[in-house]
Amino acid sequence: MSSRQLLYLSQQDVASAGVTMAEIIDVLEIAFREKGEGNTEMPPKPGIHPGGGDNFIHAMPAYIPSLQSAGVKWVSGFPGNAKRGVPYINGLLILNDADTGLPVSVMDCVWITAMRTGAATALSARYLAGADSSVVGILGCGVQGRTNLEALKVLFPLQTVLAYDTDDRASQAYAEEVMQRMGLEVRIVSSPRDAVAGSDIVVTAGPILKTPHATIQAGWMKKGAFASLVDFDAYWHPDAMKEVQKFCTDDTPQMHYYKDLGFFQNIPPVHADLGELVAGNKRGRETPEEKTMTANLGLAIDDMAVAPLIFQRARQKNIGSWLPL
Repeated sequence: MSSRQLLYLSQQDVASAGVTMAEIIDVLEIAFREKGEGNTEMPPKPGIHPGGGDNFIHAMPAYIPSLQSAGVKWVSGFPGNAKRGVPYINGLLILNDADTGLPVSVMDCVWITAMRTGAATALSARYLAGADSSVVGILGCGVQGRTNLEALKVLFPLQTVLAYDTDDRASQAYAEEVMQRMGLEVRIVSSPRDAVAGSDIVVTAGPILKTPHATIQAGWMKKGAFASLVDFDAYWHPDAMKEVQKFCTDDTPQMHYYKDLGFFQNIPPVHADLGELVAGNKRGRETPEEKTMTANLGLAIDDMAVAPLIFQRARQKNIGSWLPL
């Protein structure tokens, strides 16, 4: 490989590289331990908002020295894309050589974003959920409803999924896919409460909204349950969030950054971020009865932990197109 070339990887190339969810969870644990020990560099992600509303395009740079990984993701989320037949999340990732700064790869980030987000939920659950969790409530049967479940299945003895979506066709397609691909029992439920009340783990995975619809009420979440707020606090009433004993996130400074932008206006105090949990600086679950929750924001170190794996595997399999700089 010439130092003046980069490897372009399409969405199909990235997916076909063959990196598994278990591998992604493992490398995220390394990245978050490094973060908890103060060894990563990751400024809060700046963004622009074309068209207003809940549209966003974010720049997400990060450097993980121990993984020799440096780069940036340029990712968009436009809730109205579904009506256009276009995915909600789109973008590209640039991976740089940590020694020279030269870009070595440009790759589609949609698969990476989906998989690492699910992996971050599972990694958080490792420290915050009950080890015997077997029932998962999924609210939002889209991409994140799938990858979060896939990741949780790696670490927990899952048996039953309670699936809810505002679109009946989406929940039906989800149920059929999950039962066939993951071998889990899926019950389609008719209300958000039915998805929350009986679950050991709850994942809310709708669109990210600045003004929450706050559907999930106090008293729904059972004792000992863990919730992952993939869609920020969009689904949760403040009173329901205040019932948890430990409210966590993946990065406290970025949580404050989002609060300044108008998100997370009525949440509990942050107990710990994921780096602190993984590094052992803060305690995770301490009793079987604790209700715990994380609102992971999606971090650049997630992407930069996964990107080198994709790059290395693609080179081994001769996937992608080499382009001159």
